[in-house]
Amino acid sequence: MELIIVLAVFAVVVIAKSIYFVRQYERGVIETFGRYSRVSDPGPTIVFPFAQRLIRVDMRETVLDVAPQQVITKDNALVTVDAVVYYEVTDPVKRTYNVTDFRLAAIKLAQTNLRNIIGDMELDEALTSREVINSKLRQVLDDATDKWGVRVTRVELQAIEPPRDIVEAMSRQMKAERDKRAAILEAEGLRQSAILTAEGEKQARILKAEGEAEAVRKVADAERYREIAVAEGEAQAIRNVFQGVHDGRPTYDLLAYMYLQTLQRVAQGQATKIFLPFEAAGILSGIAAAGAAFKEGAQSEQAPRPGGQSAPGNSPEQNT
Repeated sequence: MELIIVLAVFAVVVIAKSIYFVRQYERGVIETFGRYSRVSDPGPTIVFPFAQRLIRVDMRETVLDVAPQQVITKDNALVTVDAVVYYEVTDPVKRTYNVTDFRLAAIKLAQTNLRNIIGDMELDEALTSREVINSKLRQVLDDATDKWGVRVTRVELQAIEPPRDIVEAMSRQMKAERDKRAAILEAEGLRQSAILTAEGEKQARILKAEGEAEAVRKVADAERYREIAVAEGEAQAIRNVFQGVHDGRPTYDLLAYMYLQTLQRVAQGQATKIFLPFEAAGILSGIAAAGAAFKEGAQSEQAPRPGGQSAPGNSPEQNT
């Protein structure tokens, strides 16, 4: 009875050691008496107990954290750098047999190559060339881990930390640069404002001058139109007077009388000198002739008539 129980237990142990379930993200490397035999796919896998062994290999992408380390740049600045490495297994057989401790080997390889890459750069270049460093480090690690059955998919620098004094100097430099840019922008703004103001004043003066010129032109046109209208009116008046004079046929005596009235109005002015036209000599001679004619007529009326009678209205009593 005891033998049966022992055999049953032994059978259960053998069955448990013979059946393995490989997960979807795993591959099983089977060894027979310590030698590679085959790779099993996901699902149930049967092995011979005590003769074969199954090694599980995770095929998922895995993150490897590279510990922070101090690196000296090309310009002798000491910086602290840490990074992360993303990798995935492409060949479970190489991953199992070609490297003893892949994680330790990858970390040491990443640290060494970080020193080499950043050591060839100056501090400013290292701080601004993260993508370049990531690309170079990924390429180096991918080439080195290819024989281990691993592919490095991505490398990211988490931080590049310079010493505190360098950080303070960089902060002061950055502040100075920002102040400089602010001063330049302010000066540029003032310059642009002055230019725009000058342009505006120039445009305003031009518009004002054009408006004044247009106003002067309009006033000149109006004055010219007025003078033309006045001249045409005066010309028409002169023509009418001239025509009226010719139609009335005035005598020379009437013209002389009218000239004397005009001279009387001229003499009433404030001028101390009066210039008479050259034709005034003929007019004055006509006036003198008219005066002589009036005088002769008066003398003829005062002369005694025959019979001792005087002219009516001129009796001696009346003369006295």
